[in-house]
Amino acid sequence: MDHNSNNSTRPTTTPAPGAADAGLNTGAAAAPKRRSRWLGSTIAIVLVAGLAGGAWYLVQSKKNPSGMSAGAPGMGGPPGAGGPPGMGPGAMRAMAVTVGSAAAKRQTLPVTLTAMGTVVPTTTVTLTTQVSGILRDVLFTEGQMVKKGQKLAQIDPRPFEQALQQAKGQLARDQAQLDAARVTLKRYQTLWDQDSIARQDLDTQAALAKQLEGTVLTDQAQVQTAQLNLGYATITSPIDGRIGLRTMDPGNYISAGGTTGIAVITKIAPIDVSFTVPQDHIPSVLGAQKADARLPVAALDRAGNKTLAQGVFLTLDNLVDTATGTVKAKARFDNSDGSLFPNQFVNTRLTLKDESALVIPVTAIRTGGNGDFVYVINADRTVTQRTVIRGMSTVEWVAINSGLKEGELVVTEGADRLKDGAVVALQGDTPTQAHGASSGRRGAREGGPREGGGRRGNGEGRGANGAAPGGAAPGAAASGAAAGNGAPAGGGGGGGGAAVEPNAGQPSAAAPAVTPDQPAAGAGGSGGSGGSGGATSATGSSQTAPAIKPEEVPKGMAPAASTVQPAQRANQ
Repeated sequence: MDHNSNNSTRPTTTPAPGAADAGLNTGAAAAPKRRSRWLGSTIAIVLVAGLAGGAWYLVQSKKNPSGMSAGAPGMGGPPGAGGPPGMGPGAMRAMAVTVGSAAAKRQTLPVTLTAMGTVVPTTTVTLTTQVSGILRDVLFTEGQMVKKGQKLAQIDPRPFEQALQQAKGQLARDQAQLDAARVTLKRYQTLWDQDSIARQDLDTQAALAKQLEGTVLTDQAQVQTAQLNLGYATITSPIDGRIGLRTMDPGNYISAGGTTGIAVITKIAPIDVSFTVPQDHIPSVLGAQKADARLPVAALDRAGNKTLAQGVFLTLDNLVDTATGTVKAKARFDNSDGSLFPNQFVNTRLTLKDESALVIPVTAIRTGGNGDFVYVINADRTVTQRTVIRGMSTVEWVAINSGLKEGELVVTEGADRLKDGAVVALQGDTPTQAHGASSGRRGAREGGPREGGGRRGNGEGRGANGAAPGGAAPGAAASGAAAGNGAPAGGGGGGGGAAVEPNAGQPSAAAPAVTPDQPAAGAGGSGGSGGSGGATSATGSSQTAPAIKPEEVPKGMAPAASTVQPAQRANQ
């Protein structure tokens, strides 16, 4: 076959009958599947958006737990139908943080110096031998309390006994020669008196007697030395104290002058504690020691919680350590019960004197970027962060040099959940006390007349059918009727929506003045106060006040831009 030919024939396939209809049916079936996929994607996007919105709402609700909209400073009444709840006494109590408290008071505190110290034995002895020999016996138990002169070890004494006998024999021989020389000298003296011998013989015999006297003295010293060495073969305790672990076992050869010794004895009753005092406090310590020669010192455990022993201050060292800027000090403790152990680390507390100071519990002190501070509880149960300067302190109390007055309450427990201006409840408060505190606080914020008429409330009252921000006229779903010169304003809230007066921020013209004896009725909600003084009064009804006709507006007041129609009851 010619592959270059363009006239090559190819087999053709004739479509079977109905194939076209099958293709149309397949395309028609694919269209619903595509729509289903788009619908599923849309639903997934909506769910994701809903989750994101819910998360955002939760975050915002945590940031604004009171449920009040931004810019709604007023305190509404009970919730109306269709409107969010107002900030009633129950809500205020829910916002309060229960804390512990204590009052600042005058109290006598000891002026103390605290430092780390080391227990030092008054006497430490290394038990060594003064003669060499075989250690025959060890007569003590490790850790035993020993007395001065108690026999502790024995070196083989036989060599020293032999040396003593030899010295005594030498002494006896020389003593006999001395006695013979003295007899001969006496005979020569008689012959010299008779002029029977020469003077030279007499002098020679006298010199020989004196020579033998010296020899006898030497022999006597040797005998005493032998006796002393024999005594050194028995090792005794030089002090009262506690003996440590032995470093040599019986049978070993021990040499005189060894540095390790057999064991170490420490005197633990009484015992000393060595610590350091900053050089800035040296004048205070010396002055207190002049006033009281027996300054009390307490030895505490490492945590500083338990007192181990009580002692007295001894003295300061005679120079300051230039490397640390401190001077060594020493205190002495009786330690009859053995509570202090040699080389033990302890905390020492030296009491110099007692002073009267304004104190609060240590738990009330907080530390921040500006130093130490406390939370002071005000009369309206709010807290104020106040910086203080602390002074001396004990385990439970700390002196306040400045920043507090006597009788002021401070927070001692629960301060981690507080910030400046937070509302608190004391542990002993009853619900009535908490309500009274919150009401007084609300009255203090809202009370007091303003000159020049009331101003519009800046809250937002949410109703069932709409919202009317700003200072709406009576009957509107707004933050409250504007009441001038101390007139109480009812909380705005539930009910139908109302038009917004364009003159927001101006003195109220559309709303008639409300007297204190005739509070404006309005639905309770989260609406703000009317801006003027006076306590907020809410009827708790969801029905708004009737509309005010233009002819009923008092003279001197501009008519509203639009008339507000009565709102329908929200529960109909």
